[in-house]
Amino acid sequence: MPSSTIVHAAVFAVGALVGGGVATAVSARNRRDVLPPSVAAPVPAPVSTQTAPPPPVIDVKPGEGTKMQTAPGSLMQVDTAVLKYGNPGPISDLLVRRAYVAGYDRRLRHPAWTAEHLTLASLGKSVLEPRSNDEAGDRANSQFTEDASIPAMFRAKLSDYFRSGYDRGHMVPAADAKMSQAAMDETFLLTNIAPQVGAGFNRHYWAYVEDWCRRLTSTFADVYVFTIPLYLPKLDTDGKWRVCHEVIGNPPNISVPTHFAKVVLASKPSSPSRPDIPEISTGAFVLPNAVIPDEAKLESFVVPIEAVERAAGLTLFSDAVKANSKHICKTTKCDVIVRRFDDAVKRPDRKAIAGPK
Repeated sequence: MPSSTIVHAAVFAVGALVGGGVATAVSARNRRDVLPPSVAAPVPAPVSTQTAPPPPVIDVKPGEGTKMQTAPGSLMQVDTAVLKYGNPGPISDLLVRRAYVAGYDRRLRHPAWTAEHLTLASLGKSVLEPRSNDEAGDRANSQFTEDASIPAMFRAKLSDYFRSGYDRGHMVPAADAKMSQAAMDETFLLTNIAPQVGAGFNRHYWAYVEDWCRRLTSTFADVYVFTIPLYLPKLDTDGKWRVCHEVIGNPPNISVPTHFAKVVLASKPSSPSRPDIPEISTGAFVLPNAVIPDEAKLESFVVPIEAVERAAGLTLFSDAVKANSKHICKTTKCDVIVRRFDDAVKRPDRKAIAGPK
């Protein structure tokens, strides 16, 4: 992958997660807050005589004291030795790879999110940027590896998955990183892996969704894909909502997500005459970490992007992007194609699958 593309993917992912996204590519609508003539101006609320609550802590840095807000827009420095011996965190491990960017969750021992930028060129399918087979990565030459960049006590380990009953599920698929062997190898780092149900999910329906994301590059110039493990509550028989999930490893080390989300943003020129103005399509899909029948419709897993953001504690796209984008199921077909591995082996002459229209 060209270095400019790597930077593009990294910058997009980081920017999107703090609310930037691709807002610069979409013009926000001009808004004016004007009271109608029939609406009276609001009456100021009476001033409370109660004592104001303590100001919140804004920032804490070892050796620099604690910054606290005393009034809107103002900060004061407070001397404190509370963090004299270290700041406990939380630490967010931002992992910038050749084919993707990820945020690693040290508590759950799997990615909090992954982000990737797919194009025909990045997938090796561009006639303008052909790639020889010698340059392409081969998953047969890759193996799952513990990520030494993560401190040992927070690291996911190969032994955690041994006889766990779960697959080592890629958040960024190996098939999305064929630009080089090094790029593909990075998708096998355990910081890109989460426990997934094998037959019926990771090896089947989840793989169909990953394939659908890649096929979007036949319709759109740029496809951005976020993959997010989720822990969603379930209504129990006593009427209360609870989040229940398994933890694998001996001792227990890696949490097993209850659901996984795929959030996509795809863009293409709005018209041949204005290629500089992109048409943006977005969509979010949440799938349970369970067996899903092949005949299930992808659209049955559609949820609002805000629902994923709220559940994950992330800001994926700016309000401007959301307001000015179309739902991807209205600009292309949200249909998965069932591709069983056994069928592929039996039909080596199978023709390439066309992208969604």
